[in-house]
Amino acid sequence: AGIALLMTAGVYGLVAGIVKLDDAGLHLAQRRHALVQAVGRGLLRAAPWLMKGLSVAGTVAMFLVGGSILLHGIAPLQHALEAGLQGLGGAGEVMAGMVAEALAGIVAGAAVMGGVALVRQVFGKRAAA
Repeated sequence: AGIALLMTAGVYGLVAGIVKLDDAGLHLAQRRHALVQAVGRGLLRAAPWLMKGLSVAGTVAMFLVGGSILLHGIAPLQHALEAGLQGLGGAGEVMAGMVAEALAGIVAGAAVMGGVALVRQVFGKRAAA
């Protein structure tokens, strides 16, 4: 339990630090020392790129997690995946499994988006919200 609390505090602390990165950069950029100002300006320039990268990585992670839940939660899909990956061995099996999970997540996401669009079209925008 103690390790779980420390990990949770660490993760939330890291997220808080990332969220406040631009504030820290602005604060440093307004200091008098040239090196500190340069670090602050660097943080200000890097923050949007970091956020964009994290948003892409988070989206990919959600597709992987969702696809994994679907593939491993539906027994026939899980057995088909295991049979299809058999013989690839090691890293090939891991990579092919991740691709299959990502594709399953993308297909499921597209199906949900299609369903929401259909409900909105049939019942209006308020019904889908």
